[in-house]
Amino acid sequence: MKVRLLLTLAGAAISFAVPALVAQDAMKIVPADEIDWKDDTLFKGVQYANLLGDPAKAEACVVRVKFPPNFKMPTHTHSWSEVITVLSGAFGEATDDTDKGVILKPGSLLVLPANHTHRVWTTDQETVFQFSFTGPFDITFVNPADDPRKKAE
Repeated sequence: MKVRLLLTLAGAAISFAVPALVAQDAMKIVPADEIDWKDDTLFKGVQYANLLGDPAKAEACVVRVKFPPNFKMPTHTHSWSEVITVLSGAFGEATDDTDKGVILKPGSLLVLPANHTHRVWTTDQETVFQFSFTGPFDITFVNPADDPRKKAE
């Protein structure tokens, strides 16, 4: 049942994303050695690369992310659904603050519906993943004290 639900959600996400990508009416190639990595402003050691779209706008986006070893992102939500593909390392995901969860290996796919409460982490190795969503990007931490934007103020 879980597999069928994930496949249905993945299909729905792709069916919405593909027309948006085609509507841009331009082919785009991003060679791996030309990816423009940037340091994340919220989490030290995290890097990201916008491969497609502008996450600040209401458009289809594809973003690649590098998490450092032993990284933990607190429990949070997004207002949009996301499709995550693990490219390297080990990607942990759980729906609450307990120690329960799953470790996804390279090649694994994770589909999260909008407003799904989750947290993510890495093991003792760098982890690279790619996620697709329709912006604008947002993140809401379940515990406001976990929000690094609040700590900077």
